[in-house]
Amino acid sequence: MSYCREFYQMLIKGSEAHARWELEMSTNILKSRKRRGLLILMLLPVVLGGIAIAAGEGGALPSVLGGKSAYMPSHYTNLIFFASIFVGLCAGLITGCIGAGGGFIIAPALMSAGVKGILAVGTDLFHIFAKAIMGSVLHRKLGNISVSLAVAFLVGSIIGATVGGYGNRALYDYNPVMSDLFITLVYVFILGFLSFYALMDYFKARRGEAVGKGKERAEEIPPLGQKIQAVHIPPMLTFDEGVTPGGRKISAIFLVISGLIVGLAASVMGVGGGFLTFPMFVYGLGVSSMTTVGTDIFQIVFTAAYGSLSQYAIYGFVFYTLAMGMLLGSLIGVQIGSLVTKVVPGIMIRGFFAVAVTAGFVNRFAALPEKLQSLGYLKITKGVGSLINTVGNSLFFLAIGLFAVWVFYSFFSNIKLLKTEGH
Repeated sequence: MSYCREFYQMLIKGSEAHARWELEMSTNILKSRKRRGLLILMLLPVVLGGIAIAAGEGGALPSVLGGKSAYMPSHYTNLIFFASIFVGLCAGLITGCIGAGGGFIIAPALMSAGVKGILAVGTDLFHIFAKAIMGSVLHRKLGNISVSLAVAFLVGSIIGATVGGYGNRALYDYNPVMSDLFITLVYVFILGFLSFYALMDYFKARRGEAVGKGKERAEEIPPLGQKIQAVHIPPMLTFDEGVTPGGRKISAIFLVISGLIVGLAASVMGVGGGFLTFPMFVYGLGVSSMTTVGTDIFQIVFTAAYGSLSQYAIYGFVFYTLAMGMLLGSLIGVQIGSLVTKVVPGIMIRGFFAVAVTAGFVNRFAALPEKLQSLGYLKITKGVGSLINTVGNSLFFLAIGLFAVWVFYSFFSNIKLLKTEGH
């Protein structure tokens, strides 16, 4: 049980690091005139013709580029586009306000809005890539990147993203419902795990009990890292020269394996993989936090780019219109959410994190009966499966919607205080 809790704490640390990256990207885009101009250019296809093309009859786009007949939702509607803005906004609010976890709700939310699972994954990954390429300040972080670690890691992440993308596409070609079931099951396990420990931590905090935060071992090599660094399998890579005299050494094979896991997770779940990179590097491989942050930013840009474009976009599994809606919503949401943290109690923020991941878990769990019934694995009527799914969707959007209303209320009711603090 202690190992599970420690793994949970590591995931939270990684998710917090990814949230800081999200806020930095959002700030870089919104504060730069050039980046805002690029954002407007990327939104032009949506404004001028994206909706019309997506709603066209069949041959408006070649199938390899996303023709609706093969790879789009069965019928594009304005509701799905506005839902994508809402999803992005809520994910941004959760990321900014809670400091972790916002990206976990995007794919489940899109699937709840009627988007096929594989399309939700590809679109989510593409929106992360678009955000990274527009907002990245990679050149400022290059001093924190160990090039040798980054290259070995990217070898693994590209392999992992390729395997994950191929697996998702093959499963979809075999049976679209089974593809949705697989993606749903992945989220059920991940969100269920996070929900269980998040609720435990919240109720412990309410009772005034101390909640373990995990040991800050960023600059010390943890036991697992010591064991891994003691394995001498060539080629050996030197890193952290600025932290330890002479640096530390690790076999490239462990970086490739780590990259493979992150790339696989990113490609299957539609996330950037940052929530895994941080705990794997710091707690597993014994890499310093400084080097980890720089390498994580580096890998997100390239892993998301490779995964979204080569594994999903060229096969038609990226819905550009939805990606831009999510991007727009998340840029605003993360800014507002981060400001609200200054005026609300920490215990309330912890509670909303528990509610958010629990809502995502309930939503995906409630989607299982209908999919299992459709595949003949569960003997219930189609109406019962549909009803359970509808209840799960309703509870999910109700919980996330109430959270968004609360954040906006907290923001506008304290706007004078926030302006004062800003000065």
